[in-house]
Amino acid sequence: MGWEDMEPLNGSTGVCFGVFNASDSRGSAQNSITSPWFSTAFGLIGLCSNLFALCVLLSSSRKLSSRARSSFLVFLCGLVVTDFMGLLVTASVIIPYHFIKFPWAEVDPSCHLCNFLGFSMVFFGQCPLLLGATMATERFFGINHPFSRSTSISKRRAWSIVGLVWGFSCLLGLLPVLGLGRYTLQYPGSWCFLTLLPDTGDVIFCLLFALLGIFSVLLSFIFNTVSVVTLCRVYHDRESVQRRRDSEVEMMVQLVGIMIIATICWMPLLVFIIQTVLQQLPASGHVQVLPTETQKMLLIYIRMVTWNQILDPWVYILFRRAVLQRIYPSLRPRPSIISLYPVLNPSLRRKLTTD
Repeated sequence: MGWEDMEPLNGSTGVCFGVFNASDSRGSAQNSITSPWFSTAFGLIGLCSNLFALCVLLSSSRKLSSRARSSFLVFLCGLVVTDFMGLLVTASVIIPYHFIKFPWAEVDPSCHLCNFLGFSMVFFGQCPLLLGATMATERFFGINHPFSRSTSISKRRAWSIVGLVWGFSCLLGLLPVLGLGRYTLQYPGSWCFLTLLPDTGDVIFCLLFALLGIFSVLLSFIFNTVSVVTLCRVYHDRESVQRRRDSEVEMMVQLVGIMIIATICWMPLLVFIIQTVLQQLPASGHVQVLPTETQKMLLIYIRMVTWNQILDPWVYILFRRAVLQRIYPSLRPRPSIISLYPVLNPSLRRKLTTD
């Protein structure tokens, strides 16, 4: 028996089946958004983009002497690796389904594959948002409080922070496996995600996922805005107008681009999740199947999120100084942030300049 023939919450199969009406998806399963070629094109474009960006990042990191820039590239590298692995893992399950149309309930009666795919969607979805907030925080202190630390973050410490972000996202993704919420098969039967039903565990997990994502986006917006304002104020200072911090500008341009893309791609889905689960709360658990329109809107928002993984690498590829200097020839290497502050103790200036 395939998923097309299942009834909602069939006791003979795992708990990950039956939250959408399979019969509603039969007539539209062949449209462009659920076609195998659409998913394949998305996956290939995203994988190639991230692989190209990773090669450029590794090449650039070998030529850098600035620790501030090196640590920022580590965060960018962590972001690109996350996006690449996210596309690779999810596409390895979703694309074969579109071509083979395997009976999910027979292949995965215990929901192990569904739980793995749902975990991957949450893990690789939350990581970029948290990494974006981490980079915004690091740049905020690097630009607004450059002398609060004796040295910039080293590469090893930066990788440790990336590892902590991965670990936290991993714990978040494991919550349904540990009993809080569920991962369930979603329309049109090719992927698994958190469950937008009024069950208490599902509601808590959905709100936790969505609110954490919104918090990360808002934190990035606040810190990036303050950092950009600081840079603009320094640039308009008469004494420092000729001593531009090209490296700081390059990092902020890339960071703002990542933030804008994350906001556009993620906020509709996160708001939709909160709105859906809160609207269904009065049902007190009586709703067992997602409405057809909710299923389709969820799929559309997930497609928007996929664009985040595709566009992220191009922010770094296109907004590097090597590219910007071709567009704006007057952009030339200038002294860093140290040159824009009052005269320092000579030994401290030498130390900070070396870092």
